Amino acid sequence: MSRASDSYHHGDLRAACLRAARELLEEDGSAGLSLRAVARRAGVSATAPYRHYPDREALLSAVAAEGYRELAADLTAAHPSPTTPDELAAVAVAYVRFALDHPAMFRVMFAEPCDPTNEDRVAATAAISQYVRDIVRGVLPAADPEALSTAVWALVHGLAFLHLDGKLDASTPEAVSGQVRGAVAAMLAATAPSAQVGA
Repeated sequence: MSRASDSYHHGDLRAACLRAARELLEEDGSAGLSLRAVARRAGVSATAPYRHYPDREALLSAVAAEGYRELAADLTAAHPSPTTPDELAAVAVAYVRFALDHPAMFRVMFAEPCDPTNEDRVAATAAISQYVRDIVRGVLPAADPEALSTAVWALVHGLAFLHLDGKLDASTPEAVSGQVRGAVAAMLAATAPSAQVGA
């Protein structure tokens, strides 16, 4: 009988390790995540994951990069190119919903140390940053896009963690949406008094 690792070809091992890592994260969080545990879950030899991930940090970076791409897809699905405060608020709600739907993944993306030299992760984070800057330019073209995009991201990111950590009511999608939309409206009203979310 062939070894399980013999069945992995052309990148399948990498995908199997990522899938196993994500399953383990959702079950136990990142504390129990190790290359050895990933190998067991993927059904490969203990050394097989090292072909693609030299250490745990590299694996976490790969998982984080995958998460950034999925988050970007969710934000784009909420609205591909927002031009109004209300459309921006919809994207903010999607960001917080992603955190609540994928708590372990979200924590790996933002609370775990990841290798800053990992090209895949750096590219994925840069894409998210650019998306936020583009939103700000579209919604508030007169604002400083760098400063305001940082402020908007910080606000929405903080809301995501406050919901995750039980500091804000996350009992229903409506409660989450109301809180996020209210916070975004308040920030934009302070930044551009003429902007009215929902107008």
